[in-house]
Amino acid sequence: MRKLLMKAGVPLVAGAVVLSGLSGAAFASVRHPAITKPTFDLAYEGPLSGGNAQLGLNMAYAVQYAINQANAGKSQFGKLPFTLKYVGKDDQGSPTLSPTDAQELTANPSVIAVVGPAFSGATKAAEPTFSAHNLATVSPSATNFALAHSGWHNFFRDVADDSVQGPADADYVVKTLHLTKLYVTSDAQTYGEGLSAAFAAQATKDGATVTIGTFPGTSQCSAGTASPTQYPDDAATVVSAKPQLMFYGGYYCDLGLLVGALSKAGYTGKVMSGDGSDSTALISGTNPPSAANGVYASCACAVLGNSKADNAFAAGFKAIAKFPVGIYSGEAFDAANTVIAELQIIARGKGGVASITRINVANGLHKIVYHGLTKVISFQPDGNIAGTAIYVNQVINGKLVQLGLV
Repeated sequence: MRKLLMKAGVPLVAGAVVLSGLSGAAFASVRHPAITKPTFDLAYEGPLSGGNAQLGLNMAYAVQYAINQANAGKSQFGKLPFTLKYVGKDDQGSPTLSPTDAQELTANPSVIAVVGPAFSGATKAAEPTFSAHNLATVSPSATNFALAHSGWHNFFRDVADDSVQGPADADYVVKTLHLTKLYVTSDAQTYGEGLSAAFAAQATKDGATVTIGTFPGTSQCSAGTASPTQYPDDAATVVSAKPQLMFYGGYYCDLGLLVGALSKAGYTGKVMSGDGSDSTALISGTNPPSAANGVYASCACAVLGNSKADNAFAAGFKAIAKFPVGIYSGEAFDAANTVIAELQIIARGKGGVASITRINVANGLHKIVYHGLTKVISFQPDGNIAGTAIYVNQVINGKLVQLGLV
């Protein structure tokens, strides 16, 4: 034992002698390889151009802001053991374009998750590709009921779906506004059809008389194929039915054209739509804009601005977007941060950053509880948000005002 210790000590002593002869400059010349943090791409897919681009831009900049804050160590996550990179895909809200975007995103191994797709039709068309590659998608705005019932383990959304929103809207119209003669129409697309059908079913159940029509979306505004010249005839159809309220399932661009036509046709009833029309762009897209006054628009999203955190987000968002927060900005911010929270959870686990894989992210999101800006986010097994809050807003004096919970 003693000899072993002595022998073990020899190289130590010798080493000490050698080291004592080195100067500080020699130590300074030693270079250790820099520790490079891995980079993951967090993508956003939605309309960044076209007639309904404003809805997409509201979300895209929120995702970028979340990434910027996280990379700078200014978010609640602190210093990250990885770097995030924003990737944007413009599907124009179209189910024709979204599959190609999905293919490009899944083919890029750096893409770890997607916020979006934004529109229901685009989501329905793209999700089979995302699902086949286990790439988690968290939509801030796709509300079609069927999306959560297609067996996609990777699909999530942080807003209530049309099966909640449509009936809530109908209850509000019949039980709160006391309107019972209704005309229900849509743009004949996945989101609009689903929402209007859910509304009509509940309104009928509530005792209202419902007339159903369809006004196809236009190529100018959305993925539709109709021409804006249809709206004077559509407006005449509504006027002849003499409803107390027209409910429209679709997006703000087409609704703005229809509302303008209704005004010119002498329509005196009320108008209501869902979250696809809940945008100040509805007002600017109506001719004249004053015709939009009185229009109701519901949303599974709250108007921000009631807390210090809300105001800080609004200021940071505007600094990079150059316009104020809008519908689904908060939800997109929360969707991005929910993904980042899950990445952080995985990185802190036994396998470290190396365990951050697409399938682990998708699996982890099924178990996460994240306290976001708009709500506490946790998901049901089918990917739906665990929550059912629906708000109603109205255009009053040229401004979109939140009236409260439906």
